[in-house]
Amino acid sequence: MKAPMKAAKNMAHEIINPAGLAKPSGFAHGTKAGDTLYLGGQTAMDSEGKIVPGGIVEQFTQAFSNVLTTLTEAGGTPSDLVSVTIYLTDVQDYQRNGREIGRIWREMAGTHYPAMAGIGVTELWQPEAVIEIQGIAVLNGARQQ
Repeated sequence: MKAPMKAAKNMAHEIINPAGLAKPSGFAHGTKAGDTLYLGGQTAMDSEGKIVPGGIVEQFTQAFSNVLTTLTEAGGTPSDLVSVTIYLTDVQDYQRNGREIGRIWREMAGTHYPAMAGIGVTELWQPEAVIEIQGIAVLNGARQQ
């Protein structure tokens, strides 16, 4: 009979909650495990916890800014993003505004494009939110070029 295997030791996790973002309740803006940063889903919530007014373009700008704020707080840059998932309540609205959203992405993150997915959903946590963005980044140059 084989001896039972020992459970793997848990990797230390560091919670990343930038002061400039709304205070989280029941979630973290980011969780760093080793060189990997898991970016919690970000809606267009401003620092006071309210969804910014406007449509998909304004909400994309705020949500992506929130993602990048957490990434920066953890010591990363946009080129460290390896995966981004965008949840949308109106995929066609996002597609209609794709050129403008692409321009905003380039202004905020340059021309680095990680693996991405856009997923249509019926609703998000805040009823007035039309977009939520989450991602994964590999920090400190651990990502292969």
